[in-house]
Amino acid sequence: MHKKLFIPGPVEIAPEILEAMATPMIGHRMKEYAQLHGRVTANLKKLMFTDSRVFLATSSAFGVMEGAVRNLVGKRCANFCNGAFSDKWHDVTRRCGKEADAFKVEWGQPVTPELVDKALSSGKYDAMTLIHNETSTGVMSPLPAIAEVLSRYPDVVSIIDTVSSMSAVKLPVDELGIDCCIFGVQKAFALPPGLAVFTASEKALARAATVEGRGYYFDFLEFAANDDKDNTPSTPCISQIYAMDRQLERFFAEGLENRWARHRSMAEYVRGWVKANGFGLFPDEQYCSQTLTCATNTRGVDLAAVKKLLGDLGYAFDDGYGKIKGKTFRIAHMGDMNLADLREFTASIEECLTRI
Repeated sequence: MHKKLFIPGPVEIAPEILEAMATPMIGHRMKEYAQLHGRVTANLKKLMFTDSRVFLATSSAFGVMEGAVRNLVGKRCANFCNGAFSDKWHDVTRRCGKEADAFKVEWGQPVTPELVDKALSSGKYDAMTLIHNETSTGVMSPLPAIAEVLSRYPDVVSIIDTVSSMSAVKLPVDELGIDCCIFGVQKAFALPPGLAVFTASEKALARAATVEGRGYYFDFLEFAANDDKDNTPSTPCISQIYAMDRQLERFFAEGLENRWARHRSMAEYVRGWVKANGFGLFPDEQYCSQTLTCATNTRGVDLAAVKKLLGDLGYAFDDGYGKIKGKTFRIAHMGDMNLADLREFTASIEECLTRI
């Protein structure tokens, strides 16, 4: 039995997206692929409001997150951490042999502009990493305000993970001044996992040219050289790119403003449901994610039992991540979901709560 996914990713995939993946195969060095690649990257630039290079990588997002560190950290990196995945990015940065410091805040709290300013004002760092929407805690840090701080440090290359926010909220990459914006496709983009997208500003490409040990698979200069031919350095996941091509068409058919408004409405509905049913919000409400809600288990419910009952009903439910597992639960509201899906799911949760 297929369990309908309400977890923070992967999310449900529309049938027409799965059909697009069954498009007959082409060779990645054929002109037909170059046409597909060029169309997809042009539409991604439109979605991201950028004139920077946009690259397609056959990888999870963390592949590119590691690659960005290898390419863009010359002297020392400031890793801003407020949850499991930003903590992991600091660990990855160190594993790549880079000098790095973690600037940690409590889980459930955002990374603030003041913290970023204080760290970068030391002059020790030539790169920084930030996860815009930390899925382990359901916190969306105030990226526009942080970007304003970053504009005062032109020698620092900004590496921003938008894995679970891209397409759900407006993220104008050039206006924000992001040098390297990274996202995977299995969350708000609502595609099967296995494809990552990243941008590279001219500043980022210039930095990469000065850094040794970039490796090959994620070498930004290799990506740039192949991008000139509407291609990739290594064999791409062509079926995934067909799916992205179709999904981008669907985004623009819905209208970006409508898409952002739908995500906002879904977030407001879930937060309201959480509070109405005696649970709390793990982050401060002003920093709650627009794509998933992390709720506090203030009722002391046996969430593992709820998860099992929901599974029997045909739903996938998340009972918290890492050190807050069982103390919190997360409900995704992103991708191609709508309010009717969420009402169905929350009604099923209420039913399960009466049975434990």
